[in-house]
Amino acid sequence: MNMPENALQQRHELMRIAGKKVDGATGKRIEVIYPYTGQVIGTVPRASKEQAAEAFKIAAEYEPTLTRYERQQILSKTAALINERREQLSELITLETGLSKKDSLYECGRAFDVYTLAAAMCLHDDGEVFSCDLTPHGQKRKIFTQRHPLRAISAITPFNHPLNMVSHKIAPAIATNNCVVCKPTELTPLTALALADILYEAGLPPEMLSMITGLPEDLGDEMITNDHIDLVTFTGSVRVGKYIANTCGYRRKILELGGNAPLIVMEDADLERAATLAVTGATKNSGQRCTAVKRILCVESVADEFADLVASKAREIRYGDPMDPETDLGTVIHEEAAKQFQTRVEDAISKGAKLLYGNERKGALYSPTVLDHVPFDCELVREETFGPPIPIIRVKDINDAIRVSNSTAFGLSSGICTYRMDYITRFINELQTGTVNIWEVPGYRIEMSPFGGIKDSGLGDKEGVIEAMKGYTYVKTFSLPWQ
Repeated sequence: MNMPENALQQRHELMRIAGKKVDGATGKRIEVIYPYTGQVIGTVPRASKEQAAEAFKIAAEYEPTLTRYERQQILSKTAALINERREQLSELITLETGLSKKDSLYECGRAFDVYTLAAAMCLHDDGEVFSCDLTPHGQKRKIFTQRHPLRAISAITPFNHPLNMVSHKIAPAIATNNCVVCKPTELTPLTALALADILYEAGLPPEMLSMITGLPEDLGDEMITNDHIDLVTFTGSVRVGKYIANTCGYRRKILELGGNAPLIVMEDADLERAATLAVTGATKNSGQRCTAVKRILCVESVADEFADLVASKAREIRYGDPMDPETDLGTVIHEEAAKQFQTRVEDAISKGAKLLYGNERKGALYSPTVLDHVPFDCELVREETFGPPIPIIRVKDINDAIRVSNSTAFGLSSGICTYRMDYITRFINELQTGTVNIWEVPGYRIEMSPFGGIKDSGLGDKEGVIEAMKGYTYVKTFSLPWQ
C-alpha cells in the first residue's frame, strides 16, 4: 500500500468557532477511519449543542462589511491556496473517504473552480431596474432592486465530496457577505477543517465561518432549529432531508437529497461511446455521487452488444489501493455500505438479473459490477445504491424508457444517448428530472450552472454558485422619481 509518510501520523484536530480552535465540551472525540485499512487517521471533538449555539450567536451578531472587491480577493486567494496545496488536500480526502487519488485530485480541481467562479460573481452587480411608465396609469419613476445578506446560515454536508460539497455551501455565502456555521459529517471532518484554515488564511474574517464537528445525538436539532438561523442548506439523504423539512420551522431551506440517475441508450446510439459514459458515470468517485449513473436503460434491440461493451470496459478499471496513483476506483465510505451493495446485487440476481462481471468485496472495497436483465423494480435500482454497481435494464422503446425512468421517487439528473432530435425533445420535456444531459453523464455541470432536482431529490432553491447566491440573500426594492 502506498501511504505518504506524513499521512501515517494521526491528526488530532480541534473545531473552529469563529476562528478559534476549540475542543468539545466533554472532551470526547470522534475517530476518523481510513476505509481501505480500517486505520484511525485522526480524531475530532464532539461538540455540544451549547457550542453550536455559541457559533450561531457569533454569526448572527457579526455584521460583515466586506466590499465586493474584498470578497473577490478572499475567494480568489482561497482558490489559489487550494491549487497550491492540492496534493496535501487530495491525500487527506483519500484518507477520509477511501476515494482514489485520481478522484480526490479531481475534487480539488472542482473546488478551485467553485471559488474562482464565486469570486467572478462578486464583481457582478445583481441589481435590477424597472421603469414604471409602462402603462396608461404608470408614473415617471424607476424601481431598483438590491440584494442583502441573511444573518446566519447553517450548512450541513455529506461524506462523498468533503472539500467540494463544503465549498458549494461556503463560497456563495462569502460572495454575498453571509456568515456560516458548517457541520461536516462525522465521517469526513478533517478536510473541512483544513479548508476553514485556508479561508482564514485567505483573509476571511473569522466571525464569518465556524466549523462544528460532532454527532447528531450530541447536537440534537441545534443545527436546524437555533433561533439565529435564517437558512438551512443540507446535502444528504432523503430521510434526513425530510426530517429537516418537517423540523426546522419557519425559515428558508435548501435540501439537495438523493438521486437515481438513468443513462438512457436508444437504438441509434453510438454504443461504444454510450458504454464509456455508462461505466465512467457509474464508477467515478466510487459511484458515490447523487448524480452517478444508477440505472442504464437500454433499448432491447441493441442491448446484447451494449452489455458486452459495458462489461469489457468495466474489466479495464483498476480498483484497489486508493493511494496508488494508477488506481481508478478506491473504496466506498465503509464496509457496511459495500455489504449493502452486495446484498442488493444478489437480490437482483435472484429476481432474474444476469451477473456479467464483479460483485467482489473485500472490506470497504467493492469491485465494478455489471448486471444485465435487471428488473426495473428491484431494490438495486429502485433505491439509491450509492456505489459502483452498473445495472442494465432493458426497455422496449422510448415510451417504455420514459415510463421506467420516471417510475422511482427520485428526480435529480439523467443522461441520454441518441442522435434523434424527436427523441431528444421528448426526453427533455417528459423526463421528471432537474437535469437532462444529451451525450453526457447525468452529473455533468459546471460549478456555476443551476443544480437540483424534484420529487424526493430536493426542495428549495437550486445549488450552483449563481442560484445559491440568490438563495442566500433577500431582495429589497426602492423607487425614485425619474423624469
